[in-house]
Amino acid sequence: MSERIIPATEPDPYADFSAALRDEFSKIHPASTVTRCIEAAHYGALEVVGHAHPALVERIARKHLEVLALVASERG
Repeated sequence: MSERIIPATEPDPYADFSAALRDEFSKIHPASTVTRCIEAAHYGALEVVGHAHPALVERIARKHLEVLALVASERG
């Protein structure tokens, strides 16, 4: 079972860009990969800068997804 990034009682601050990233990368990555990249970006931002502002998390997650797409294209 996966942990939630935020408590269920609070709105998801990443909802808007999560949907956009899932749509943008839908032909390359499954939705679960996008979710994992967002979660990794969230925790990475917390560790490095002490906060996980949505704009920062989106930038980090997008870079992760772009690198994964590049690796996939080089293998295929």
